[in-house]
Parts: sequence; structure tokens; C-alpha cells
Amino acid sequence: MTLIRRTFFGLILAASLASPAQAQLRVDITEGHLNPMPIAVVDFIGGNAPAQQVGRDVAGVIRANLDRSGLFRSVEPSAFIERIQALNIPPRYADWRVINAQALVVGEITPQPNGIRVDFRVYDVFGEREIVSDTYSTSPDNWRRIAHKISDDIYEQLTGESGYFDTRIVFVSETGPRTRRVKRLMIMDQDGANPAFLTGADAQVLTPRFSPSTQTITYMSFETGAPRVFLFDLATNRREVLGDFPGMTFAPRFSPNGRGIVFTLDMNGNSEIFAMDLGSRSRRRLTNHPAIDTSPSYSPDGGQIVFNSDRGGSPQLYVMNADGSGQRRISFGDGRYSTPVWSPRGDLIAFTRQRGGQFAIGVMRPDGSGERILTESYLDEAPTWSPNGRVIMFFREGRGQGARLWSVDLTGRNLRQIPTQTDASDPAWSPLLP
Repeated sequence: MTLIRRTFFGLILAASLASPAQAQLRVDITEGHLNPMPIAVVDFIGGNAPAQQVGRDVAGVIRANLDRSGLFRSVEPSAFIERIQALNIPPRYADWRVINAQALVVGEITPQPNGIRVDFRVYDVFGEREIVSDTYSTSPDNWRRIAHKISDDIYEQLTGESGYFDTRIVFVSETGPRTRRVKRLMIMDQDGANPAFLTGADAQVLTPRFSPSTQTITYMSFETGAPRVFLFDLATNRREVLGDFPGMTFAPRFSPNGRGIVFTLDMNGNSEIFAMDLGSRSRRRLTNHPAIDTSPSYSPDGGQIVFNSDRGGSPQLYVMNADGSGQRRISFGDGRYSTPVWSPRGDLIAFTRQRGGQFAIGVMRPDGSGERILTESYLDEAPTWSPNGRVIMFFREGRGQGARLWSVDLTGRNLRQIPTQTDASDPAWSPLLP
């Protein structure tokens, strides 16, 4: 689907950031927010009935995205005093201050010969100024993606960091009785919309991961009999085995530039970590230890790899240079540590910790300091980062209950379940879509 954008950001934003009025619209995302910023999102104007419906749908998705972030609270439309009837007329700011809206989002849907044009504006209510103005053109059936991109625009302008709404999640869909589970790859928007199966029911799959380009997925499958790592091209639906190795291969992840894969190869009962160049298919061994070494994840600059090993007697987290040198332990807490994944920002490593019959999702700095537990239950596992490094998705399973996807932000206070059609595990969050 084509999407054309004309940008008019920052009309007066750069000059106004230091002003008291503008400071009211800067959200501090390093702290938990018990009182999120009130924001009013008006149904977008439309010249005919179909355009009006798209306008309502777009506004609804924007409200849901911002609410789910935990940083914003959408003002109920029933509280609105002014009825926005034209995009080129400034709002009556006093009407929005009365209902305590600090920011106001308005927009318009205009039918085009080959699609729709979506214009929107964001206003600082108390500063009485327009801070964002932008236009998108796309096909009519692509309205939901436009809503996600507008949500990202708003998030970025009001927090100072990039958003994460125009993204997708690939995960393992689980169906059937517990003794005969069917595990298929499924993909959806980050809010649970537009779900679609990628693989059939004839092969069990695990640990899907996105490439940095968002167009390729790597995962493990049993469809050839033995566990093998596969590459899946989303544009062509073409699948291929990463390589024909004598032992099973698992736990794959892409390198930050997308030109390589790091994975685990089981050789005669000994699990070691290997890196492979996807162009030449040449591989090199990174670990050489009689213990289990697995679950590798690159740092965003590609210079280091965090992995899981039981070489110290129990599963713990280790960091090494990308060539395998300098291996050192970083986790020293009470418990068993696994499934490490480096934040896209490079400042934290997320992990699963098992202790006392409970599983927790936590984060620590790359040197092992600053460990914090964000959420804990009977089974919380397999963290994956949003592309801005502020939210973690994982799967949770209760006693006698199926697995479901959840998300939590770095404060640990904004815990939310992600809707899926089936039981779901092993999520992987894509980068922002191009």
C-alpha cells in the first residue's frame, strides 16, 4: 500500500520549547505517571458519509494508542463543548481548557481520485498555539496505518522520543489440547488488529524474530523433522532453511545490520553459539564450553552479544564481544536468568528470571548493575522490546491457563494484555515500518 507524507512539523515548536506553555506539553517518560496528560482527540471531519466513518475510525485508534501508552488520557468525546467543523479555523481554546484538555488533536479526511488525504493538527490548549501539522495520502483501506503513524507523530512531539505504534508483532499462535498443541506463526499490528497466519498447522514453530528491515523473519521449526532455523520473506512468503547442520539449530536472532544471524547449534549434546553471514552462509563459532550456551542477542551497535549459559552452575547472563572474546558474567542475583534481549537504545538488557516458583520479567544495565523486576507471575517469559526501548512485550501463562501476550513499560506500572485470537507466546516486536 502506498503512503505519501507531506510534513509541516515544527512551525514554531523549536522556538517555543523553552516557554512555560510548551513545557506543559512535554511528558517526562522516565517516571511512572499516575496522572497521564489529558488529550482530546476529535473525530476527524469528513465531507461525505464514508469519509466521516473513516474519520471516526482514525480518531478511535489514535485515542486507544495514546491511552495504552500510559502517558496520556483521552478526554471523553461526550465532554467536548466545541464542535470542530473546519480544519483551517483555530479552536476556541477556552472551551478545551474548561474540560482540562492540555492538547487537542483535530483532522480531516478528504477523498481523492485514487485514495484519501488525511490532514491533522495538534494544538497546545493552554499555550494557544498549533504545534504539529501534517498530511498523509494513502489508499482507503490503509486508514488504520495512518492512525498509527499519526499516533507516533503525537507521541514524538509530546515526549521527545520516537513512537512505537506503526509496528507489527510476530508470535506463536497456540491452539488445540495441551497434549497436542498446534503452534503456527502469526503476525498482527501492535494493537492486535489485522492478524494473519504465516505458516500452516503441519509444523511446530518457536522463537520468531524480525530483521531490522521488517521484511524478513527468522524462526525455529520442526517441519523437516529435526529443529531447524528458517528465514521467511514477508513480501514473497518464501521460506528457506538457514543451513543443513548435523545437530539441531535454535534461538536465532538477526544482527543489527540484518546481514547476519546469531544462533545456537547443538553438537553431540553440547550447545554452542555461532554467527553466520547470510550472504556467504559462512559461519564462525563464538563459544566453546561444555556448558549450555544459548539465547544470543546483539547490542544495537553490533559490537557485543548477551547470552545465557549455565557454565557457572545455573543459568545466568553473560556478555561477550561480537567475535566471541571477552566473555564475562553479568547476572549475580538470586535465581535463574534466561532469554536476554538487548534494548534498541543500548542502555538495558531485558531478561526472564525464575525464582521460588515464579517467573519475572526484568531489566539490568549491560554491566549487570541496576537490576529491576517489572512484572512477576506464575509464568512470565520471552521479553521483546518496542523499537523506542520504552515498552516490553512478553507472554504470560497461568496455572491451567493458556499463554497470552502482555506489555509493560519501564516503570512497571503500565501492565496491559494484548488481544489475540488464540493463545499466544514468543512475541517479537518489529522496528517502525518504513
